[in-house]
Amino acid sequence: MPILHVILPGDIDDPASPSGGNGYDRRICAGLAEAGWSVREHGVPGAWPDPTPAERTALAQVLAGLPDAALVLIDGLVASVVPDALTAHSRRLRLVALVHLPRDDDSEASALDAATAVVATSTWTRDALLRRYALPAHRVHVAAPGVDPAPPAPGSPTGSALLCVAAVAAHKGHDVLVEALAAVADRSFTLTCVGPLHREPEFVERLRDRIATHRLGDRVRLTGPLTGAGLDAAYAAADLLVHPSRGETYGMVVTEALARGVPVLATTVGGLPDTLGHTAAGERPGLLVPPDDPSALAAALRRWLDDAALRTALRQAARQRRSTLHDWTSTVALITTALKEAST
Repeated sequence: MPILHVILPGDIDDPASPSGGNGYDRRICAGLAEAGWSVREHGVPGAWPDPTPAERTALAQVLAGLPDAALVLIDGLVASVVPDALTAHSRRLRLVALVHLPRDDDSEASALDAATAVVATSTWTRDALLRRYALPAHRVHVAAPGVDPAPPAPGSPTGSALLCVAAVAAHKGHDVLVEALAAVADRSFTLTCVGPLHREPEFVERLRDRIATHRLGDRVRLTGPLTGAGLDAAYAAADLLVHPSRGETYGMVVTEALARGVPVLATTVGGLPDTLGHTAAGERPGLLVPPDDPSALAAALRRWLDDAALRTALRQAARQRRSTLHDWTSTVALITTALKEAST
């Protein structure tokens, strides 16, 4: 049985702080164990990617304690900011960096140079890494997130139930969404925002102020994080997922919505257009708008809310897109290939 050491952010299982990266890491660890790997997890507490000196030292001690020639998968949130620690063990360990979000800085460049292999969680991320750093293409692999099958959401006749699933933080664009909703306040809608509220408290406070100023308090709800049955229920009740992000490498919530046949309104940033994808017939299962543009987002929302034929067409496309989504078994197989190549 092959042994794999996995170095993870210490908050990976914190229910108050769910994230796409943590969810990906957890599914990969479980999938590799099911596939026959002996997975040995090493959670490293810290404010990654901004660790204290003591937290850096603790990470270095974890690496120093691993046996020679050990195969080590290390989350990029940790790996990209500790190049010295990785370089110190690059000849002794077989290090594989798992990059969710490129940092585009000298620290990450040095860290990835010390790795035996790199796994990117989207094609967009791989292309970005190859553009930014002098990495041999054969060392950079792609293992995009999978998605679990789910029953289709019924949808409502009016399409008025809007859902946003993301940490409430500036880079996710909730402020743009609230301004867009204010511009269509004469339409009927509700918005449920699911995601942690503690990461940028000042932003959340400003967002609540804008919601109140626009008199949307009875129509916009910030639930905080939901997992399991609670999150499933939120998707099941949704007509449209709205993802106004200012930056995204993949966007797991997009495929989670599509797995339920829920159309998506997203921005044209990063990997989101690829994640939204097309049906076999070439139809988009949703709408794309420029980032940071409340007017464009409002126009798209107006189209969705006003045009029953558009809603029907997008729902049909979303249900067809379900059959083209990959499950987590495929992701684990891609990770396995990268790990085996790194271990030879």
